[in-house]
Amino acid sequence: MSIVKDFLLQFTLMVIPIFSYFTFILEKVKEDRSIKMFMTLLWGVSILLCMSFPVEYGGGARLDIRFIPLLFGTLYLGVWPGVFLSAVIILYRLTFGISIGVVTTVVVLILTLPVILYVQRLFLRVNRERRIIIATGLSFLYCLCGMMVSAGLNGFSLPVLKVQGIHLLFTIVVTWFCTVMIEKIREIHQLRLEVQDTERFRVISELTGVFAHEIRNPMQVSRGFLQLLDEPDLPHHQKEYIKLSIEELDRANEIIHDFLALGKPSNSTYETVNVSEQLERTAALLQTFNVNQQVEFKIDIQDDCWMRSDPQKLNQSMLNILKNAVESMPDGGTVSLSCHQTADGHIRITVKDQGIGMNPKQVQRLGSPYYSLKEKGTGLGMMVSYQIIHSFNGKISVDSEEGVGTEFVIEFPGVGA
Repeated sequence: MSIVKDFLLQFTLMVIPIFSYFTFILEKVKEDRSIKMFMTLLWGVSILLCMSFPVEYGGGARLDIRFIPLLFGTLYLGVWPGVFLSAVIILYRLTFGISIGVVTTVVVLILTLPVILYVQRLFLRVNRERRIIIATGLSFLYCLCGMMVSAGLNGFSLPVLKVQGIHLLFTIVVTWFCTVMIEKIREIHQLRLEVQDTERFRVISELTGVFAHEIRNPMQVSRGFLQLLDEPDLPHHQKEYIKLSIEELDRANEIIHDFLALGKPSNSTYETVNVSEQLERTAALLQTFNVNQQVEFKIDIQDDCWMRSDPQKLNQSMLNILKNAVESMPDGGTVSLSCHQTADGHIRITVKDQGIGMNPKQVQRLGSPYYSLKEKGTGLGMMVSYQIIHSFNGKISVDSEEGVGTEFVIEFPGVGA
């Protein structure tokens, strides 16, 4: 019973960083690098606390749950925080003196850390349920390796095996519980941000209709008079000024159009749509439009991919995503467009470019209002695309790497799915 109490103390020491981060740091620190630094330090403190108050048994043998902070620090923060936390474990363990325990610690880390680093990128891409499975499975692997290495160095003993069995079970349960808790808190935080955005959209919706009409009228008048002034015998620089003025008025009109679509979305007319035909038409339109931009389209579209949607809105969302893919490659490249029906009847659309790419923070903000990586972009077009996809019960995921490119994966429920 005393061993269980010691493990419960370990659990208390380990969850302190989780609550500290989500209570005091998350709302105040916004920069990704600062968040990683704070969390790495907190997980390091958790490791030191767990190792300072271990479960002692069998003539000085020690057990603790230092692996769990190491696991979360590596999976959620990345490779270098994981390496740093591993170094903290080894260096702090050496302060207790060189012993078989130190050798066991180093050997187990050598065996398990590469596996954790290997699955780290996959962990960030999968959904919540798979993250829980991955984290729990890695905990089981670590404890099993620890038991085998310890048995190989110290020999088998039934009392020791009993304590190690409790350690294995406790570590797996705590890992499962903490992963569920972290994912739930992250989900609540994301919902809070979405509620804040929804409130902004409500205000935008009330203001959009009032201002858009009043702004468009003088713009159209100005554009008409500029066209009348564009006489053949005007000096070249004056013609250039008129051309630029008309282009900027047209751009302002496009912004107003996106603003209207965001604030006052029109009612959708749902019908059974062949996504394959819509995508082929959209791709053909963009190929004609971008013939001078050295962009090649690689198309792999399966016939007869049917879903319930509004075809005009579907085209609008896909056209915007494909256009962004083209514009992300100023020096040319290839845009891959594919559409297939999955085994469970869903329609999966993939758009992949070879453009400038984005970092994880930029990917996270993609689709937020007024956020754009383009010099003259407003972010409203991509936000509208996200709204349209979600209105069709679709899901969108983005995988991007700076200097390599970006991949959009969009999945819609098919007819009968």
